[in-house]
Amino acid sequence: MKLQRKNRRALALGALAVSGALALTACGSDDTGNGNGGDASASAQAGNVKCDDAKGQLQASGSSAQKNAIDAWVAQYVAACKGVQINYNPTGSGAGITAFTQGQTAFAGSDSALKPEEIEASKKICSGGQGIDLPMVGGPIAIGFNVTGVDTLVLDAPTLAQIFDNKITNWNDEAIAKLNPDAKLPDLKIQAFHRSDESGTTDNFTKYLKAAAPDDWKYEGGKSWEAKGGQSAQGSSGLAQQVKQTAGSISYFELSYAKDGVKTVDIKTEAAEPVKATVENATAAIGAAKVVGTGSDLALELDYTPQADGAYPLVLVTYEIVCDKGNKADTLPATKSFLNYIASEDGQGLLADAGYAPMPAEIITKVRETISSLA
Repeated sequence: MKLQRKNRRALALGALAVSGALALTACGSDDTGNGNGGDASASAQAGNVKCDDAKGQLQASGSSAQKNAIDAWVAQYVAACKGVQINYNPTGSGAGITAFTQGQTAFAGSDSALKPEEIEASKKICSGGQGIDLPMVGGPIAIGFNVTGVDTLVLDAPTLAQIFDNKITNWNDEAIAKLNPDAKLPDLKIQAFHRSDESGTTDNFTKYLKAAAPDDWKYEGGKSWEAKGGQSAQGSSGLAQQVKQTAGSISYFELSYAKDGVKTVDIKTEAAEPVKATVENATAAIGAAKVVGTGSDLALELDYTPQADGAYPLVLVTYEIVCDKGNKADTLPATKSFLNYIASEDGQGLLADAGYAPMPAEIITKVRETISSLA
């Protein structure tokens, strides 16, 4: 077991080195590691992948939040299923759903469940069926910051709301200082960055602000950023890069993008101590999620104001959007095979090392059952 976990960790870290839009094929499976150790890792995992009748190209797009997880999964999958090419383009949740409802992709990744109008639009390409939400990846939305001389920063929902609504504009503001009495906060302008594209991460972040700071965040929310002021960047990777290179910056993105020295905020909740952005703390919050979708749809309702100690409140779940019925005959085998793998124990087992939270057992069990019934 120790060797297997070590191999999984080596593979996940190797896969995270992949950059740009993903277009991995079987001949690219050498990228799963360096030297014989990487090949051995891929081979060990590949033996557990069931390819069935999968073949050809599988086009998918959407959530940039799950890109690092997709990288790790595809590296494993194509090492086993050499007749399949998977192209995942991290265009953002909104663009991914649009491409799916226009019949351009076999599945989409979205950090928000389908809206009623999107379900209705999906019926045009899901012959006799509709698009459904399969929760596959969880994790914390980290608040990254770049403030010289400050290594630990505590913020609460009202303060975050005012920062991202351009109401608090300097790092030595009294509200920030009150939460951080021991920090040497500089007289420095706050550079708040938000997503320029339609994003499920934005949707979840603003849902948190609405739920936890209703007096300070008056916007409706959704995938598009509504507050005035601030600066923008494309995708989670774009926001993380801005935080890394811009003095005084702050932004929101998945924990897997908070690397290379990017520091993250501890969030003050109703619990006794501020909560750090970790996979374990996000799992504690996601475990309280409820399935609110009907039929084969597994959309979840998240709790953005948890009171339990160690429950990180700012979380998201990424769904794979797929037709329950009416999938294209030429892509259905590969779609089911790939989704079966990423929902499997091995697939979910890669997530923690890649900075994500696996789905709770009771939820992922339902996901596996639903995938087996796709037609």
